[in-house]
Amino acid sequence: MMNRRRFFQSSVAAAVAYALPAPRLFALDQAASQAAGGLAAVKLDGSPTTIEQAALAELKGSLRGPLLVAGDPGYEEARRVLNRSIDRRPALVIQPTGVADVRNAVDFARERELLLAVKCGGHSYGGKSTCDGGMQVDLSRLRGVRIDPAARIAYVEGGSLLGELDHEAMAFGLVTTAGTVSHTGVGGLTLGGGFGRLARRYGLSVDNLRAVDIVTADGRLLRASADENPDLFWGVRGGGGNFGIVTSFEFALHPMQRQIVGGDIVFPLDRARELLDFYAEYTASAPPELYVDAIMSAPPGGKPGAFVLSCCYSGDAAQAEAALRTAHASLKVVTAPLLRIEDQRWEVKSER
Repeated sequence: MMNRRRFFQSSVAAAVAYALPAPRLFALDQAASQAAGGLAAVKLDGSPTTIEQAALAELKGSLRGPLLVAGDPGYEEARRVLNRSIDRRPALVIQPTGVADVRNAVDFARERELLLAVKCGGHSYGGKSTCDGGMQVDLSRLRGVRIDPAARIAYVEGGSLLGELDHEAMAFGLVTTAGTVSHTGVGGLTLGGGFGRLARRYGLSVDNLRAVDIVTADGRLLRASADENPDLFWGVRGGGGNFGIVTSFEFALHPMQRQIVGGDIVFPLDRARELLDFYAEYTASAPPELYVDAIMSAPPGGKPGAFVLSCCYSGDAAQAEAALRTAHASLKVVTAPLLRIEDQRWEVKSER
């Protein structure tokens, strides 16, 4: 095992290193370690380790997808996540193109006890899609959706995004519950439960999950469903992302028209307490076709904040006004007109 301090042989180099922020310090370690014939990395317990160049070459030769280290084209984009305050630098990034690549990456990380992070859409606000000093498995090259319209099933590769699932399913007039942002990863959303605008009508994403193919920590590819490895299937349906790397999802689909009635009702932020009370009471009895989300926003710089009820009615558009009229009356919303439908979207403007 190589100690990180070997890379700083002089007091001047050490002083410079300690003055650098942590991500930059690790980048310097990487550069020095590669020059010395290895790659500095971090184990699961946080201790330093070195990956020999021969081992990296062997791993790279076993992959069809790229293996990236700092300085390689694509490395900076791969390590980044949606939350830009997260600035972590993996020692190496694997971008699998298939199950074999995922298994080889997992085996390599397990044998060396490397810290491991998995990135699908990169929407983890806590930065769990990336890491400092470990291996990042970036699933951005493992994307694709196939629809069986007769059986109403979607077969979704592990790195796919919600917009890709929606696009393919809606081509056949079919849907399943997904999130609210098209570039969210199917994996992160589903393994966390999967809330979305159709959840009141069709259940959570995990309620519609029929099966997964998953590479477990021991490098095995398993299928998990209600009939096969049921305990594992129970775990992945909302239990989090620590059971393995899911390489394929299988979802049940439901018929639905393409058009919805949706939009935002905007109020001043000082009505937040009243509106939260209303939200808790109204959503308990609202029709299953109506999704309502409560959003509070307070922009910086002293600008006026807002309380937003973001709504989506996925039933018959002709019934949307009736479904919302109770809400309008309860909230004393003054509108002119009460409901305006434009290109299958509605907008309600309240007096301030």
